[in-house]
Amino acid sequence: MNIGVDLGGTKIKVGIASEGLILEQNTALLLQKDSLSSTLKQIKDLIRPHVSKNINQIGIGVPSVVDTERGIVYNVTNIPSWEKVALKDILEDEFHLPTFVNNDVNCFTLGEHLFGQAKGYNTAVGLTLGTGLGAGIIIDNKLYKGFNTGAGEIGLLKYLEKNYEYYLGSSFFERNFGFNAREVFIASQDGNKWALDAYAEFGMHLGAAIQAVMYTYDPEVVVLGGSISHAFSFFENTMHEGLKDFEFPESLKNIKILKSNNENIALLGAAALSR
Repeated sequence: MNIGVDLGGTKIKVGIASEGLILEQNTALLLQKDSLSSTLKQIKDLIRPHVSKNINQIGIGVPSVVDTERGIVYNVTNIPSWEKVALKDILEDEFHLPTFVNNDVNCFTLGEHLFGQAKGYNTAVGLTLGTGLGAGIIIDNKLYKGFNTGAGEIGLLKYLEKNYEYYLGSSFFERNFGFNAREVFIASQDGNKWALDAYAEFGMHLGAAIQAVMYTYDPEVVVLGGSISHAFSFFENTMHEGLKDFEFPESLKNIKILKSNNENIALLGAAALSR
């Protein structure tokens, strides 16, 4: 059994994982984000009840660039006090358990590869649609991190007037339609035309981003996660329209684009980071 930790900009999720199942977990809002000591104490306090002689290791996913060898976290998104944190050493000193640290989207993608929609595929890309656009990559059944754990930053590639993230993050809806992503989702469920049009445009941009993924990594499967992915049925059709001019028809015929179906998949991936 391993402990997995999913650290986000607003909340922390901690759980015990075994064989692809979450046996127990707890979630808390992240408090006092401007204080490094306070946030570290909160994380430790959430982990501590799960530590026992049966636990083999701790894995933690964070929304930032990570030195995975040394377990150092840099400039965590939406947590201003986390500029450079030797998280591996801090947690190992506290709990005396091997600790592994990685980017949160890498944890999501690893979880999908081992236990979710990408299980059984040698090459896969995970895309998370939320505040921004994140990506994780599996090549030859292994998580590919790049030299600085920066591989897969598809969202920062230049696209139209800005980059892909500009058109695929949650601010896209507020900027162009005056409503946040949740409000657009609710309006779409009620059949409001403007909201359905918003997702139609979003889907075209997503299709273009998946083209970039396919040209770069040629995966067997792309798995979509993140809060905006819950609206998949509203943008699925135009997403496929945005793929129609892809230059390699056979690749387009074979690619699978799936929605994540496990809300704890990033937690499972974090717990399995030593693999």
